[in-house]
Amino acid sequence: MCESVGMTQTAAEGRGRFVLGYGACALAACIWGTGFYFGKIALREMGVEHLLLYRFLFACVVLAPLVWRHPARLSAAEWRVLLLASFLGVPLQFLVQYYGLLLTTVTHASLMVGTLPMLLAVAAMLFAHEHLDAWGWLALAGSTVGVVLIVLGRTPATAEGHGPSIAGDLLVVLSLVIALGWIMLNKRLMDHHPPVVVTAYGVLSGSAMLAVMVLATRGRPPLHGVSGQAWLALAASGLLCTASTTLLWNWGIHRVPASRAGVFLNLEPAVGSLLGVQLLGDRLGPFAWAGGGLIIAAAVALTTRGHTEATAILE
Repeated sequence: MCESVGMTQTAAEGRGRFVLGYGACALAACIWGTGFYFGKIALREMGVEHLLLYRFLFACVVLAPLVWRHPARLSAAEWRVLLLASFLGVPLQFLVQYYGLLLTTVTHASLMVGTLPMLLAVAAMLFAHEHLDAWGWLALAGSTVGVVLIVLGRTPATAEGHGPSIAGDLLVVLSLVIALGWIMLNKRLMDHHPPVVVTAYGVLSGSAMLAVMVLATRGRPPLHGVSGQAWLALAASGLLCTASTTLLWNWGIHRVPASRAGVFLNLEPAVGSLLGVQLLGDRLGPFAWAGGGLIIAAAVALTTRGHTEATAILE
């Protein structure tokens, strides 16, 4: 009897752990979906390098106090892994990505993010030895089809008269390949260290690398002549789209398999596309709206089925 009660309690705790983990990943992806919109606003008044420097300086305001409360107890080898992940995840990924955004539209850049879940699932299988069953692959394929439908159902022209470019789209995709290294290296570190430690030290060290690169090549960022709208966009990019989302995402994938969490990244192109339509004048046809619904349905289907399987593993 006691053993049965214990197993029931363990199962309930397992379900609760996965629900919270999936919820954190979903919320992070939704907030990430606003990043390109805020970035496009700031790009009207400053270059890519200075935009990113301000974005990560704002993020450091949130993450720096965590360093004092959570000392890092990493070995020399783990510090090397963290610094490599920081370089991939901050200066390299974002510089490539935002140069892509400069050459394309918010909606198209957001849609390119739809390729990441499939890449993440493959990387998780190859490097983290995670298993994704036929149902998981079907959900990921469905979400990818949703992205294709959005692309096919979209009118290129925007209200500002600018459209997407192949070069911009490919740069965004390249940044996603780079992001895989950041995700998988962080996942490895979080097997032995709390997510808050990996996040705080990772973003701060990556921000320091970015600052050195930007100041050496572009000089000091502008302080005067920047509109209030641009400052708000920069603050939102740093506080919400960087600090909060990285904490949420790392906390989430610490509790769920990265291959399953990856499907939530398709919420990012859905949110980004909606912002492009509603606020920047992009137009989406019926196929695109159907694609957005397919993305969300795939996320729900994958995680609903995943609760039982994941809990069984824990038992």
